[in-house]
Amino acid sequence: MADRLKILYGEKIVPKLMEQFHYTNIHQVPKLVKVTVNRGIGDAAQNAKAMEASLKEIGLITGQKPVVTRAKKAIAGFKIRQGMPVGIMVTLRGERMYAFLDRLINLALPRIRDFRGVSPKSFDGRGNYTLGVREQLIFPEVEYDSIDQIRGMDISITTTAKNDEEGRALLKEMGMPFRTT
Repeated sequence: MADRLKILYGEKIVPKLMEQFHYTNIHQVPKLVKVTVNRGIGDAAQNAKAMEASLKEIGLITGQKPVVTRAKKAIAGFKIRQGMPVGIMVTLRGERMYAFLDRLINLALPRIRDFRGVSPKSFDGRGNYTLGVREQLIFPEVEYDSIDQIRGMDISITTTAKNDEEGRALLKEMGMPFRTT
């Protein structure tokens, strides 16, 4: 199952995108570089249990150990000092990236309540796509009984596309369910 998306990319998506954008070289076709999963944990400084639970959850979802991100500078209004843990992140590449994206597109996103597709406007101008997930329960790896609090995460998909149109075409061919309106 992990190789399914990669095989689809090589056999079906590359020829289709070469024809659509009139590329002359196979290396001009946009491809996935990395997928970054990030979760900000505001109460991590006061609540060590929240950080521990999040580390376990994100590790379970992505299949890779997350890195703790720390505050770069102190913000008195948020009661944060420099060096305090404020979130966690994972950067997926290669096989794990394709496996995660396959699960996200085919298993997790369809499990969202009242799901009508993801926004086609969340591109950054360079063909990279970011989406926010409100709850971790959409992933089949997370059991309802094992969570202490519902927390979301940000998922950024980085591509080699030159513009949003190419990035959108690549993700659409991979099966990303974009909203039509």
